[in-house]
Amino acid sequence: MKKILVPIDFSKTSEYASKMAAKIAKKTNATIYLIHLIELPKGITDMAAGSKFSIPESMLYLRKVREKVLEFKENFFDKDTRVEYFIKLNNPFEGIKKYANKIDADLIIMGSKGHSEFEEILIGSNTEKIVRTSKIPVIVVKKDSNKFKLKNLVFASNFKEENKEVFSKFIDFATIFDSKIHLLKINTPANFQGTSEAKHKIKDFISDFNLPKHKINVYSDVSVEKGILNFSKDINADLIALSTHGRSGLAHFFTGSVTKNLTKNALKPMFTIKV
Repeated sequence: MKKILVPIDFSKTSEYASKMAAKIAKKTNATIYLIHLIELPKGITDMAAGSKFSIPESMLYLRKVREKVLEFKENFFDKDTRVEYFIKLNNPFEGIKKYANKIDADLIIMGSKGHSEFEEILIGSNTEKIVRTSKIPVIVVKKDSNKFKLKNLVFASNFKEENKEVFSKFIDFATIFDSKIHLLKINTPANFQGTSEAKHKIKDFISDFNLPKHKINVYSDVSVEKGILNFSKDINADLIALSTHGRSGLAHFFTGSVTKNLTKNALKPMFTIKV
């Protein structure tokens, strides 16, 4: 892992994302790329390109933004961490995608402002759009983690063939941190599979991979989303990994009204990759 993109808007959640990025960069010796995206009236060009501005108020505003980005960089990253920054005039969704591809990012780490566990990802937010469309792994962070670690990681899946590419990228991530992987299949009343059959399916799925420490788990709950959250609490997971479908974000995982069913407990960091 060489390049980590962190969108920042100076909110608490972007601070949390930056703290996680700093710790991952320490472990991997990666370079952090901070990006702050702003939308100004047409005719205003990108400050990063060194252009002169015709509107004094805009020049002052962009100067203040740059000062704020530099202060943010100083507050959350030490001098041993390589940190670059961009200030771009673009809407957040398009800007994040564009510059992630431009720098060939290995990972995007974003804050989430959702009021419940998956709400921010399932409603039409910029975070949801990035999660839904990004082939680059995305970690979504909602809370501060002073004792950040990646000891126990959950990979929740239906373990279909289409998820193998995602799983391969997840293994690369887990191996860096010598993490234990908890492979998780959720049984629900509407979609139940016998434990023996479910475990056999998971074993077939992972047979092509050289897995680090891992454990196969079949867990029953009233819904998939509650099963993922409850299992993750039971084992005190440090991160939850899911695959997504571009057409519907994470919604393909769930039945019913997810945002009504989810609890409002603290969010575990979530690692997502588009199938």
